[in-house]
Amino acid sequence: MTNVDVGPTRTGAAPTWVPGAGLACLVAGVLGALSGIALAVWPGQVSEDMYSYPLTAAGFAAAQAWFFVQHLGLLAGIAALGVAGVMAPGALSRWGVGLAGLGMAGLAVTELLAITARHSSYPGEGTGALDTAYGVTTIVTGVGLVLAGLAVRRGGVWDGWRRVVVLAAGVWVFVPMIPAIMGPFVLARLSITAWMVLFAALGHVLWKDTRG
Repeated sequence: MTNVDVGPTRTGAAPTWVPGAGLACLVAGVLGALSGIALAVWPGQVSEDMYSYPLTAAGFAAAQAWFFVQHLGLLAGIAALGVAGVMAPGALSRWGVGLAGLGMAGLAVTELLAITARHSSYPGEGTGALDTAYGVTTIVTGVGLVLAGLAVRRGGVWDGWRRVVVLAAGVWVFVPMIPAIMGPFVLARLSITAWMVLFAALGHVLWKDTRG
């Protein structure tokens, strides 16, 4: 009798909420990318040394509140990845999803905290602490995505570009996003925009791949 190798299988049935969370991540990624492009081309309403640039203080507060909500959609995608049954079980998957989720939750909170600096110049009072918070939470998210991405590759459930999308989102944090964030404003916005596109791709996979 011939044994047929059907390839890797999921480590468990995905909960019914996973496709919805994937769709939320897809929408959040697309809207995040559009928001990044909008900020990159938005005409400056304040001087470039203001923390809220290019927005007024009121516009900046509204944008930051929106980014908090948008980050929750990305967090939903990370949570869905953790239970979708596509990662090889073990420390990589546990630490990966845990760190990525912790980092993204921290980023969401930091988006709200940034509202407190809406009237500040840059650098100015409180902006250093915000830079640290953004830096730490972004790095934690990136490390988590790299670990989770390696677990997805080891799991072998997804193939083609789907197999590397999580890993790509993690690597992107370190090269080129962090260096770009330290550069000109437009380059920083565009690098974050591309990161959002990767999250949209992850959300699409989770939404489509786990519905049945």
